[in-house]
Formats: sequence, C-alpha cells, structure tokens
Amino acid sequence: MFDTKQKVLPNGIRLITIKKDTQVTSIHAGIKIGAIFESPSEKGISHFIEHMLFKGTKTRNNEKLNFDLEALGGEYNAYTDNDCTVYSITALSEELEKSLELLSDMLRESIFPEEEIDKERDVILAEIRTSKDDIEDYSFKKINEMAFDKSPLKYETIGDEKTVNKINKAKLVKFYDKYYVPNNCVISIVSPYEHEYIYELVWKYFKEWIWKEFKRKKVIIENNIPGLKISYKKDIEQSTVIYLFTFYDITKEEELALRILNHKFGESANSILFRKLREEKGLAYDVYTDLDLTTNVKTLYIYTAVSNENVDETIETIDNCIEEIKNEKIIFDDNTIMLMKKVLKTAVAFTLEDSTDIGNYVLHQAIDEDDIFKFIDDMKKLENIKKDDIYKVARLVFKNPAVHILKSEDTREEQ
Repeated sequence: MFDTKQKVLPNGIRLITIKKDTQVTSIHAGIKIGAIFESPSEKGISHFIEHMLFKGTKTRNNEKLNFDLEALGGEYNAYTDNDCTVYSITALSEELEKSLELLSDMLRESIFPEEEIDKERDVILAEIRTSKDDIEDYSFKKINEMAFDKSPLKYETIGDEKTVNKINKAKLVKFYDKYYVPNNCVISIVSPYEHEYIYELVWKYFKEWIWKEFKRKKVIIENNIPGLKISYKKDIEQSTVIYLFTFYDITKEEELALRILNHKFGESANSILFRKLREEKGLAYDVYTDLDLTTNVKTLYIYTAVSNENVDETIETIDNCIEEIKNEKIIFDDNTIMLMKKVLKTAVAFTLEDSTDIGNYVLHQAIDEDDIFKFIDDMKKLENIKKDDIYKVARLVFKNPAVHILKSEDTREEQ
C-alpha cells in the first residue's frame, strides 16, 4: 500500500520512513508519555511540557525558535493525548533538514525559562477556564469524574487549576529528563526521499541524544461505574446528556464489528441516533458517538444537547435504540453492512492520500505497539463480519453505562 521501512536507531529511536510522490514532507515525533501515565499530583504536566518546548532551547530563545519554525513556510503543531505527546512539522520537502534540526533542538535541548513558565501557566489556566464555559467540554469532564474512581481517565489531559498551579520548573525538568529520551520516541517521516537518506539525516541531528533507562507508571485499567447523575450549571440554555461505556474484554475482531456498529449507530450524518433524535423527533440538533480503541482506553461515548423538557424523552429514545439493536429489531442487512465497510475503507484511502494523516497514523500505530499495516489485515477481516457479529458486540458493549445529565441551575429551583 505504501513504500515504508522501519529502523531502530542505535540510541533507541524508532524511525518509520515512508517514501511518497509528494512535494511536502511531514514529520511526526511522538514521545510515549501522556495523561494516563501521570500520577494524580502530576495531572497536566505532559500538556504543560508540550507548551514549554516552544518556549526556548539552549541555542534559541522563545522568539527565535518560533521565528525559525514560522520561516519553514509550512505548518507546525503539537498535542498531548492520553498515551503520548506529539510534535509535527509539514513543509516543502526542501525544508526537511531544517525541520529535523528544529525538532531535535526542541526535544533534546529545551531549557524551560522561568519567566516563560509563569506566562504559559496563565495560558493553560485560561484554557481550563474556557473549557468550563463550553458545556460540551464541561459535560465530558463531569461524566469522567463520575464514571471512574482510580482510572487516569477520571482526569482531564490538561489538568486542573490546582495541579497546574503546583507545577514548577523543577517538576517540569524532572519529568522531561525522565521521559524525553530517544528510546521513548517514535519518529515518522513521509517524504519523496530515499529511506537511507532520511535515516542518515535523522541520525545526524539526533545522535547526541543519549539512551537512558526509564519506566512509565503502570496504567490503572478500570471499567466505568454504572449509574446516572445530574449536575447543574448557571447560565446555560440547553441540557446535555452523555452516556459512557467501557469494554476491555472484547477481541480485536469484535472491535472491528464495533467500528461498523458505531458508524451506523452514531458516527455518520445518517446514523440511527441522528435519524431518531433529530429527524424523527426533533429533540436535538447535535448528536454523535465517540469511539476510542486505544489499548489502555476502550471507551464509547454518546453525546447530545437538548432542551430541559426533552431530557427524559431523549434518554428513553437512546435506551430504546440500544435495546432494539441488542434485540435485533433494528436490521443490519447486507447492503447496510457493505456500505459501512465501504465508509471505513474510504477513510483508510483518505489517510493514505494525505502525507500528514498517514504520518500521524503510523506514528500512533507504533506508539500503541501495533502493526503499521494493521489496516490491511483489518480490511480483509471486514469482509468476514456478518450481522450476527454486530449484534453480539452490541450486547457485549452496550451494558451498565455511566449516564450524566447537565441541566441549568434554574431548573433545580423549579423542581
């Protein structure tokens, strides 16, 4: 499907090169450390470090570093996920060497200037406060708090005001020195260049990065706590309803069936939930599902926003949709299954066409310690999935949900 080679550099970096007929080069560097590996007192530190890597190195101050990144003429970005922190640059292929030099400088030589830490703390705290004002973000935060006791999924990737305020330079540097090591790094590069040339260029800029022994914290795996909880918030016009299901005990084949089910259930613009809640009953404008199949996560959320007077009917409708699927009253005929398979194949094709998307995809496959060609095997296995497999996985996954309802504070006074 694409011309790729994988190589582990002498210092432990896992390098994945993809040769593609393209005028742009996309580089992704992922450190396998994220929110699920943080202790409760460290919440938000991976995200804080992600911000700080743009704030200065031993050879570049904040202004110089960001000027040089901007001068590439492309796009540069970073994000913190549950299991990793990723830095990326997509630019013209002629900027490959300069891009690698900049990423190497950030990953190896960041210095965490004290004055920049204080400024960035304020930025992150503003980000946290903005999230509180967004009822969608706030609703996800509340359901995770109620659904888990000890799991790191209980906490937001960004941290909270209490933990972020306690993060100082010593903590940042200690965490950075421990986990930002070459043997905890995966680099994917999509470019028109030969694999050996890319290897030599990466080694040129990363060979001074010394292998170091480290150990990540063991991730606590916990199924969601079933139940329903109502919270109240001032100054909101709509109520939100979120369901959360966890499923750590299904097979890889069942996960494929779940992907098909999820698309038809709530992911597509013509999903079962969309048709029922919006098109048939006019209860909601926005309704969707979110499925995460990462090794240590395994979650499926249902989210919608409705008026307060429609909350009960919305929950009844969602429950009925779930029961009708589990009891095989909603029919998944061959045409429906073929369409859903086609949609998943199309998504893979889109990924393969885009240099940035394919670089990000193979990076996450490697970080999740999965085969980067897994999608080919998945495509073959998709052909064998029948409607019975979909009903079976529905019965395995759609049970014992955590359900959270967010209502306006005004409605509490009315009740």
